[in-house]
Amino acid sequence: MQALSVLADSPALAAATALVLGLLVGSFLNVVIHRVPKMMEREWELQAAELAGREPPELPAFNLVRPRSRCPSCGHTLGAFENIPLLSWTLQRGRCRACGWSIPARYPLVELGTGLLSALAIAQFGATAAGAGALLFTWALVALAFIDLDTQYLPDDITLPLLWLGLLFNLWGVYVPLSTAVVGAMAGYLSLWSVYWLFKLATGKEGMGYGDFKLLGAIGAWFGWQALPAVIVLSSVVGAVVGISMMLFRRHRRDVPIPFGPYLAGAGVLALYAGKPLSAWFGMA
Repeated sequence: MQALSVLADSPALAAATALVLGLLVGSFLNVVIHRVPKMMEREWELQAAELAGREPPELPAFNLVRPRSRCPSCGHTLGAFENIPLLSWTLQRGRCRACGWSIPARYPLVELGTGLLSALAIAQFGATAAGAGALLFTWALVALAFIDLDTQYLPDDITLPLLWLGLLFNLWGVYVPLSTAVVGAMAGYLSLWSVYWLFKLATGKEGMGYGDFKLLGAIGAWFGWQALPAVIVLSSVVGAVVGISMMLFRRHRRDVPIPFGPYLAGAGVLALYAGKPLSAWFGMA
């Protein structure tokens, strides 16, 4: 409690602490982004074997803790020094110490982005319940955005706890009254669910996945139904611009889906920091 009091009395120290914490969490989020989809696929494989009446395959332990992080090229197990956020990648010049494999720059960028967003969250909300919620919300969105970008999955193991956490924080009206949060969760889910079915009935194709419904429902649970029009419009406009640009300049095929989750996540971050002005601009304040 004394540490919280010190952080509350020193905004600069609180933001700096959040930056360091965010860098560490960003390093862990890189593990989440890489492993959660593989864990889902392993679970589906086991379920398929069970439904088919086959003996489930014996698979080695694979979760967020085991096995230890290793180079995907040569299998070199990373030591503690090689797991220091930003610093390890910089000192190793972006290469594996064992085989020289080029480590994607996205790893330190996720760490840096998570650190900066964490510092921004505490700078705006302080060392308070709202600040703690902003951190959890931001970290979840970072993980979801990159998982969807890589695999077009939005795992229930992240979207559903995010929704319930939003309702939990708003039991005390941290961001919006509880009634507004409940309506926001329902409206967020049902709005994209309706678009999905209208599009499917009209074209016979699926325009988005169920994870998008749950993510928008989670954003509604945090910031209420008033934030949803701005979130939907901003994510749709940015998604359309990026999609058209990819088709024009990168020859992205029209029949290859473009993940919508990263744009929803980006709009969710905007709702966190500028929710009231955005709602007022859209006439929802």
